[in-house]
Amino acid sequence: MAFFLKREHNIQNDSQINWNNEKAFIKALRKGEEWAYRKLYRDYAAKIGSFARTYFGTDDVDDIIQEVMMRVFKGIKKFKGNSSLSTWIYRITMNVCNTLYEKYKRKNEKVFSIHNSNDDEKEYEIVDTERDVQKEVQDEILYEKIMEILEKLPEKERVLIKLRDVDGLPYSEIAKILDIPEGTVKSRLHSARGKLKKALKEEGFI
Repeated sequence: MAFFLKREHNIQNDSQINWNNEKAFIKALRKGEEWAYRKLYRDYAAKIGSFARTYFGTDDVDDIIQEVMMRVFKGIKKFKGNSSLSTWIYRITMNVCNTLYEKYKRKNEKVFSIHNSNDDEKEYEIVDTERDVQKEVQDEILYEKIMEILEKLPEKERVLIKLRDVDGLPYSEIAKILDIPEGTVKSRLHSARGKLKKALKEEGFI
């Protein structure tokens, strides 16, 4: 997408001033305004990639990101606003992942790979300006090991933990994304957390 690589203009137009307003943002996307597409990519590419990595347990998700973005670009004019933009994009991401999964399944190819995942959304808050390098290394190792354990869970359970415990989405939004009742989200998440906790205990983490 060449327009993502162009330099942004220093002078904002009227629509850019309102870019944090979702309705104005969607309107700008429908009109094909360049700044809106750049913002869309900045705001959602990492989230889409993180979701796909959780779903498949692999870092090779660039094609998925591009496919989701293309579907968003093509479908934004038909977006009715019955849900939030983020919910709609998560739904598209889920559909792309499901389609790809079925494609691999038909070919009898391996879908999941267990290895360290460099999740773009992981954050480590450092309060002191003096970095404790040893602690950072230990935290990184711990995070990677936990990700390895998480990736051993079935993809539907990984996705639930990702959406709720990593992304912090409300149960109602997760229900819309997965197209299941909110009560089902809660019960499945409870089960998924139980399996993760058991696995963590077996590995000596808790």
